This record gives sequence, C-alpha cells and structure tokens, in this order.
Amino acid sequence: MNATGSDGVLLAVEGLKTYFPVRKGVLGRTVGYVRAVDGVSLRIAAGQTLGLVGESGCGKTTAGRTILRLIPATAGRVFFDGVDLLRLSRRALRPLRRHMQLIFQDPFGSLNPRMTVADIVGESLTVHGLARGRARRERVAELLEKVGLSPSHAGRYPHEFSGGQRQRIGIARALALNPRFIVCDEPVSALDVSIQSQIVNLLGDLQKDLGLTYLFIAHDLAVVEHISDTVAVMYLGRIVESAASAALYANPRHPYTMALLSAVPEPDPHRRRERIVLRGEVPSPINPPAGCPFHPRCHLVEERCRRESPPLMAKGGDPQHLAACWVTR
Repeated sequence: MNATGSDGVLLAVEGLKTYFPVRKGVLGRTVGYVRAVDGVSLRIAAGQTLGLVGESGCGKTTAGRTILRLIPATAGRVFFDGVDLLRLSRRALRPLRRHMQLIFQDPFGSLNPRMTVADIVGESLTVHGLARGRARRERVAELLEKVGLSPSHAGRYPHEFSGGQRQRIGIARALALNPRFIVCDEPVSALDVSIQSQIVNLLGDLQKDLGLTYLFIAHDLAVVEHISDTVAVMYLGRIVESAASAALYANPRHPYTMALLSAVPEPDPHRRRERIVLRGEVPSPINPPAGCPFHPRCHLVEERCRRESPPLMAKGGDPQHLAACWVTR
C-alpha cells in the first residue's frame, strides 16, 4: 500500500482497535475493557478531507489520537504514505511526526498561558532543529499572516485573544513543520457560530494552498458537509456508514445516519426531512449489545439485527457507499 499509487491514498487505517482496561479492587484486577475504537477502517486520499462524525463518546477523538500514536492501539494497522506507523519504534516514528499534526478542540486549554504566541508557534521548530533566532521569528511571522493574524501579535499571551483568534494560533502551530496530514479534533465546536464558518473557510483555503490532507472530527453534520470530500459515521466505536459527502447527505443508508440528518436544521422547506427521534441511550462500550450495536435504538430493527452484527456493505448500487445494516438497500 502506497500513497503514490493510482488511488493516491495518503492514510489507510485497517481494523483499528483501542481498548481501555477497567480495573477494580485493591489489586487493580482487570474486569473488562472499554471498547472505545472497535475495528475502524478508513482511507483518505492525499489532499482530501474525511469527516468523522457521531455523538459524543462514540470514539472519534480516540480514533484520531490513536492514528497519530498519541494513544497506544490495541490492534490494527495505520499506513501513512505506505509506512505502518504502529510497527515503528518511537525513534523511527520521530521523523514522521513532523508530517502529522493535531488541531485541538479547546482553543482555551490547548495553549500554554505562560508562553507567548511566538514561543507557542515556534516551539516545534526548535524541538525539531529546523529554525532558530531570526529564521524562527520570520517563520512565526509568516505563519501568523497565513492564518489571518498580525505578526505584531507574536509577543502577546493567549489570554489577550478571543476564542477564534486562539484557534488560529493553534492552526499556525500545527502548520509550523509543513505537515502533510492534520487531525482536526472538533476545531470549531467551542466557538461561536459566526466564528465557526471563518475557521472552516480558513482550513479550506489552507488545504488548497498547501495541499493538506485532513481527518476532520466533529459531531455537527452541517459543518462537516461544507469541508469534507467523504464522510464516515461512527457509532459505539465502529464505522456504520461511509460515502462521498454528497451521496451520504442526499441518500443516507444507515438508520443512525438518517436520525442524525433528520435533526439538522434545513433552511429549504421543500427539503425538510421527517424527524427521527432515537429511543433510549447509547449502550455502554464496556458491554455492547449483541448483533448490530445500534439495534436497541433503531426504528427499522428486525429480528436478524438482534442476532448478527452486519459488516459494511455497498448500498444503492454504489460500491463506494457502505453501510453496516441488514435492512436498508
């Protein structure tokens, strides 16, 4: 597998699992596992954006951080430009780290309040030995301009900026090492709606200018629609549907995706969807239900769904539109 192949895949994830042990008692005996990520497979072409969506707690952030090896994987394979990251030693992984960066969800908590903007944005340049002194100052100024901030802001501290400006600083920090792949972990969920569109547009412009590849994690399908080329819907640690963005929004094939989209406000009254209200709560990832993990809340559930777990299957005659559902066609 190589990103320079005919399909241009930069990142390929196969059967990724991340389990956290549940311990009890004085001796800390393991009594179970939280299956935060339970067999996720993804493919992202170079220069494209894959939107990973789902309810809070479904494992989106854990999947993103496991891909970057910030959290150890339990099983699976993660190929970046043909190299399996999970098989590399920490020393062998270090040169690749500069090509993979993360934009955090919280623009307030992700910036060190004791560091100036110049130090925050330029720290990685020093760590990787890429720039010092005047060269570092010039690179920081260039990055601040690129994200819509003034180079004169370099001497200020995070508390002097608004939430949107702080997130721009976080984006500048992620761009410092000229990465090829960025995990955007809900980068706009903590911002006002008016600021969200500015940040999404900025990410889109940067992608065009720099040829970036994004894994865009979010729970807001309206935001994901505007930036993603493909979309994967996650539920209880698994991918339940994936397709090209236009196809998924126009014709969702999994009942969970249908329910999520029915809750998205639709400005055009002629396109209004029937509201689907999910019953019950998300099952525990420690003890997921037998069969299809979504069946306790599904409005289309059949007896087979309670017994057998469906694989991702092509739907609607489109080999690229996959859904893990026995009922839909």
